[in-house]
Amino acid sequence: MSELDGYDKDELTGSDQNSGDLSGLTGCRWYTVRTYSGHERKVKEHLDKKIDDAGIRDKIPQVYIPYERFVEVKDGKKKSRVKNAFPGYVLIEAVLDKQTRYLVLDAPSVIGFLGVGDEPTPLRPDEVKRLLEPEQEIERKMVTKAPFEVGGAVKIIDGPFNSLTGVIQEVNAEKMKVKVLINFFGRSTPTEVDFSQVKLVTA
Repeated sequence: MSELDGYDKDELTGSDQNSGDLSGLTGCRWYTVRTYSGHERKVKEHLDKKIDDAGIRDKIPQVYIPYERFVEVKDGKKKSRVKNAFPGYVLIEAVLDKQTRYLVLDAPSVIGFLGVGDEPTPLRPDEVKRLLEPEQEIERKMVTKAPFEVGGAVKIIDGPFNSLTGVIQEVNAEKMKVKVLINFFGRSTPTEVDFSQVKLVTA
């Protein structure tokens, strides 16, 4: 998943267009647009401008980049970040006709609609709900991205084994713990410590 650091949530969701409202306007359905990976923001910005310039916001109310939040731990500190949940895809709420289809397909970095043959397939209501779920639901499902990997060298900076170095045997991202194999009293001893109690040893 390509990271979207620097994104404001409203830029991703288009919340000024009521992105949390799943009902949509009469005749509107949600569709998936395939893009070049990493070009999602460029596509959204281009489409939003073209839609407004053409005065057809009633036909394409929303352009949305599905996102998720996660917690990254670095040097024992937590930082909330935002990532694109589905790289290479942008969602649009639209009434598809000749004009709107051409506007979308003519956009730079757009590959096409997701569907069968040349016919775009609208998302089911349950799919829309899952992709556009409120931010507080996503926050409750935060996933921890561990800054450590098995086999990495670390130094313990807190606790009874302070200042000892070792090699990571296991990483438990959910509990934010690592199992480190250290040399203690002349023998290899595994010990479990919190992320905040170790730091990476760089060559």
